[in-house]
Amino acid sequence: MFELPDDIKEIQNLARDFARNEVMPGAAKRDHDHIYPAELVAQLGEMGFMGMFVPEQYGGAGLSTLAYVVALEEICYADASVGVTMSVNNSLACWPILTAGSEAQKQKYLPQLAGGKKLGCYALTEPDAGSDAGAQRTKATAVEGGYKLDGAKIWITNAPKAQICVAYANVAVEERHKGVTAFILESDWPGYAIGKPEEKLGITSSATSELSFDGLFVPTENRLGGERKGFGLAMATLDGGRVGIAAQALGIAQRSLDLAVAHAKQREQFGKPIAANQAIQWMIADMATRIESARLLTWRAAVEKDKADKSRVGHYCSMAKLAASETANFCADKALQIHGGYGFSKEYEVERLFRDARITTLYEGTSEIQRIVISRNCLS
Repeated sequence: MFELPDDIKEIQNLARDFARNEVMPGAAKRDHDHIYPAELVAQLGEMGFMGMFVPEQYGGAGLSTLAYVVALEEICYADASVGVTMSVNNSLACWPILTAGSEAQKQKYLPQLAGGKKLGCYALTEPDAGSDAGAQRTKATAVEGGYKLDGAKIWITNAPKAQICVAYANVAVEERHKGVTAFILESDWPGYAIGKPEEKLGITSSATSELSFDGLFVPTENRLGGERKGFGLAMATLDGGRVGIAAQALGIAQRSLDLAVAHAKQREQFGKPIAANQAIQWMIADMATRIESARLLTWRAAVEKDKADKSRVGHYCSMAKLAASETANFCADKALQIHGGYGFSKEYEVERLFRDARITTLYEGTSEIQRIVISRNCLS
C-alpha cells in the first residue's frame, strides 16, 4: 500500500486540522505545567477518535485499524501526551472488551469509553512483572459471587483519570501465566486505590500512576473472558498497543523532521543557511528515509491487524513498533543537533520532542522484547 484510500484521507485531514488548530497551541504549556488535557480528550470523544474501531452499535466510529493509526499519528505530531491518552483508550481498554467481553459488558462499557464520557486504562505491569508479564503476582481469590483482588500495578497510563480499568490478576500465582485472568474494574469500587501521579521525563501531560487493590471485590460478571484466559488476551491486546505506539512515534519523528528542515533553511552560519552544508543534508536525508520506511511498516501492521488470519499480526506489530520508536529517537536527536544550542533550550519544541521520544522504545514492550518476538517468528 503506497496511497491511502480516500475515506482514510478524510479521517487523516480531520485529525490533522484538529491537531494543528486545537492540540498544538497549548502543548508547550501543558508539558511545562503537567496539565492533563481533559477538554481535548472530551473533544476527541465527540469526534469519534476515542473508540475508532469500536462498532457503531456500541457507540464507536466503526473504522479500521489503518484509519486509527493515521489519525493517531496526526494527534501525536501536535502532542504525544494527548496521543498516548487516545491510544491507550482505543487499543488497551476498548479492544480487549470488544474482543473478549460479553454482550452485557460491551453494552455497558464501550459506549462510555468510545464516546469519551469515561476514560480507560490497562493494568498489566507490576513491580516484578514488566517484560516478564507472566510473573503476575496480583492475586485473584475466588469468593462467593466473584473474586477478591490484592496487589499492585505500576506505570499505568491514564490511571489517575480513568474510571474503567482492564486489569490482570492471577488465580494461581505458582502457575505463572497459566493462571492469569482479566477483569473489568471501576475506579470507585472499595479497595481500588490510585497512587500519586508519576513525575516523568517526557509525555508529562499524560496521566500515569500506580494502582493498588486491597480486597477489591469484582463480581463474576466483570471477569473478562474465561478464567485463566487472561494472558493470551493481554498479549493480543499488546499487538494493538504496539501499532498505536508506532503511530505515536511517527508523529514525533515527522514533527522533528519538519522543525529540523525549517530551522536549517532559516539558520545562517558562515554567510549561508546551514541547509547548504552536506552534514545537515545527510542528517535530513536519513531522517526522511527512516520515517517513510517506518510509516509503511506501520500501515502494513495495521492492515494485518484487521485480517481474519491473525498468524502474522504480532510479528508485524513488533516490527512496526521497533522501527518507528527507534526512528523517533533518531529523528528527535538529529533535530536537536541541527538546532544546536537552541535545541537544548525549553524555548524550542525539539527539546520536548527529544524527551517524548524516549518512552516509545520502553512501553508496550521494550525494543529488546520486540526483537525477541520478531526473531522467534523468523526462526519458527
